[in-house]
Amino acid sequence: MPAEELHCELISWHRVHQLAGRLAFTILDSGFQPEVIVGIARGGYVPARILCDFLDVYALTSIRVVHYASGARKKPQAEVTDSLCTDITGKRVLIVDDVSDTGDTYTVAISHLSGHDPLEIRTAVLLHKTTASYQPDYIGRRVIKWRWMIYPWALIEDVTGFIDRMEPRPRDAGETVEQRSPSH
Repeated sequence: MPAEELHCELISWHRVHQLAGRLAFTILDSGFQPEVIVGIARGGYVPARILCDFLDVYALTSIRVVHYASGARKKPQAEVTDSLCTDITGKRVLIVDDVSDTGDTYTVAISHLSGHDPLEIRTAVLLHKTTASYQPDYIGRRVIKWRWMIYPWALIEDVTGFIDRMEPRPRDAGETVEQRSPSH
């Protein structure tokens, strides 16, 4: 049985920095001044940290929302597995993630953080897939045609997950490429 076809886009470190810069300018132009940036673990760690630099925000924290496992395997439901460790009461909060795929992560994160009585919550994402049910307030780039985004910080995890799903499982890198080639 041939492996299912999954279209992917590899995002470079340079592109991540460009998208974060675009987000920062959009946020600044809107007049929103976050006091705390919350990165969605794990994909939102790097973009959140870069946005802290661009926006001159020192308060950086995270929550973990689990929705996907390695190799683009979607879990039935997004859920917060690691809670907030910073007081956000009465503060303007910016939630940051690398990609908005279904929008479920943002919905769960906003619900969770709302329970901590922030003054305001806004959301930002590097790449927003237009198929998502939730649209973040700030978007680095819209993705019209769905594909899996591979970021530099998840390259090994994603590729390993894809290889694990191949049938028959390749014995080496050469077989991985052979199974992917159009003639097979």
